[in-house]
Amino acid sequence: MQLTALDQKINEHFPGLVVRKDLVKTVKGNAIVPTYVLEYLLGQYCATSDEASIQSGIDTVKEILRRHYVHRNEAGLIKSTIREKGRHKVIDKISVSLNDKSDVYEATFGNLGIKKVLVDTDTVKSHPKLLVSGVWCLADLEYEHTEDKNTNPWILDTLKPIQLSHFDIDSYTEARAQFSTDEWIDILLQSLGLNPEMFGRRNKLMQLVRLIPFCERNYNLIELGPKGTGKSHVYSEFSPHGILLSGGEVSVPKLFVNNSSGKIGLVGYWDTVAFDEFAGQGKRVDKALVDIMKNYMANKTFSRGVETLGADASMAFVGNTRHPVAYMLRHTDLFDELPEKYHDTAFLDRLHFYLPGWEVDIIRGEMFSEGYGFVVDYLAEVLKHFRNHDLSQVYTEHFELLKDLSTRDKDGIQKTFSGMMKILYPHGQCTAQEMEEIFQFAMEGRKRVKDQLLRIDETYRSTPVTFGYKNNITGDTVMVQTLEERNYPKFYRGYETGEEPSEEPTAQKTTCSQSTPSEGCDEELKETHIDFQENQTGITYDALFGAHIRGAKEITITDPYIRKFHQARNLMEFMETVAKVKENGDIVSVTLITVLDEFDGMKQTDLLEKVQEACSGIGIELSCRFAEQSSIHDRSIETDHGWKIILGRGLDIFQNYEMGNAFSFANKLQQFRACRPFGVSYHRLKI
Repeated sequence: MQLTALDQKINEHFPGLVVRKDLVKTVKGNAIVPTYVLEYLLGQYCATSDEASIQSGIDTVKEILRRHYVHRNEAGLIKSTIREKGRHKVIDKISVSLNDKSDVYEATFGNLGIKKVLVDTDTVKSHPKLLVSGVWCLADLEYEHTEDKNTNPWILDTLKPIQLSHFDIDSYTEARAQFSTDEWIDILLQSLGLNPEMFGRRNKLMQLVRLIPFCERNYNLIELGPKGTGKSHVYSEFSPHGILLSGGEVSVPKLFVNNSSGKIGLVGYWDTVAFDEFAGQGKRVDKALVDIMKNYMANKTFSRGVETLGADASMAFVGNTRHPVAYMLRHTDLFDELPEKYHDTAFLDRLHFYLPGWEVDIIRGEMFSEGYGFVVDYLAEVLKHFRNHDLSQVYTEHFELLKDLSTRDKDGIQKTFSGMMKILYPHGQCTAQEMEEIFQFAMEGRKRVKDQLLRIDETYRSTPVTFGYKNNITGDTVMVQTLEERNYPKFYRGYETGEEPSEEPTAQKTTCSQSTPSEGCDEELKETHIDFQENQTGITYDALFGAHIRGAKEITITDPYIRKFHQARNLMEFMETVAKVKENGDIVSVTLITVLDEFDGMKQTDLLEKVQEACSGIGIELSCRFAEQSSIHDRSIETDHGWKIILGRGLDIFQNYEMGNAFSFANKLQQFRACRPFGVSYHRLKI
């Protein structure tokens, strides 16, 4: 495998702490075991960039799994091996309970299927999570049969939870300073097993915000979106300090405290408690659980009779949505999928961040990384260390929240900001511009919560709230919007008038005076500049260019990057817009000025010739001219009747989508594609 510059750099600065992420699939086989367990083993034998050592390490790890990992269907064979050998090491999920009649601790091996194995008190004190839901461990088991039927023949000799044995935070922060912000974000994406090349900046941040519950105490995150976007993966596979509750249903004793035994629940043992499949209107929910959760999420405490207990576990709620965003905004709200008892404004107001799962791509094979990233257990320990740090006020030197934000709004913003600072800038070196990026991101996530509360409960509307901040450097006041607010402004604010919106406000149906250009606009076209946000939808070439090229007989496109197949397709789709707006019987001459691909010019020329052939039969004469890269200053579209459109990204404004899928709306219709961040400027020329 050819190492990238980033792979080489991370191996140089974090020797022995990184692993090639594609190796996890190579060694996993049919073992149903968390990623952090596999990477623990890979970290022992494959934490290197030397290919020979990696191959040797893979063989070693596979052999360890073959000999010591317990498959349920092979439990009998492992038991026989222990009996015949007298002793054997196993990898299994082990839970411990107190037998109060005998006053001893007893272990249960999940896959091996043996119970009541004695465990010494010191082991339980050192690893208290054994008492709650179990921990993956390396254990040495012995077998010694006796005639006494009351004696368990299974003897636990040693037990070691699969976790990092040593950790140096100073080395981590010093090494972080050697990477740019872009490099660091890509390293973190690769550490999660994702290919950073497949994600835009905003999408990368949304993947990383899932890590905040691991580094921020008492952080409450919700993510609702379509199936298949990897919502629960981080909580089940990433860290030994988090637990994922399948089905989203849990009892008060299990989560908080058992009144009869006095045993504390999951929030007392885990850094993060995640609720999978949290959505579902028909689910039965214990109202007492919701009431205790509301108090815990707000005050970090819960009551047991007359006694009040505290904990610092963060909570993450993930679930699937059935309807698209536009439908939810038009007819209900973005929390509509939740069970009725959780569709409670007092509960929802305690959420710090709403992660818009509909913006996260469905996971496809090409999204997985083959590069190097941290051994996830190492990164998990880093994040756990930062739970003791508070960076929520770092922004105050540069920015000031507007005063009408509520205390809960400010808490949500500040906790998200603190978490992202720990993840991205643990070394404390951050520019004001970089800080502003995550500050706005934190505000948007909390605003998404607050705006839905305004929809659900009109009492929240009695006190006007302006989500914005003052930039102390420039003196400007900056207002923050959610992406849904930009995509569907009428639906988003429908509650303010109480009227049913008459149409979906897509980019094609706004007027010229609004912030999005329109197709077939009757108003006078004006000079303007428009910025579009990453993941924004509803944008089409017809809306961006149709009104400005209508009536033109000559059009010049300047774009040095019409080289790859998807770029040639962009050109073809622009020609479709030209075909829609030109008069029947007219001939429109289009000139493309681009740069010849020095590595694959023949393929580029072939693609352009195919576009030319397609255009020739419908009254569009396309000619292509190659120029030097240095001679091209702006990507633009210029018409002979007086318009010049400056394009920040040229025609390449759309994110990756499945071009080969004939059954994908994004493949057929541009308005269903997510955009990259880009800007467009419209200028009148003197003719």
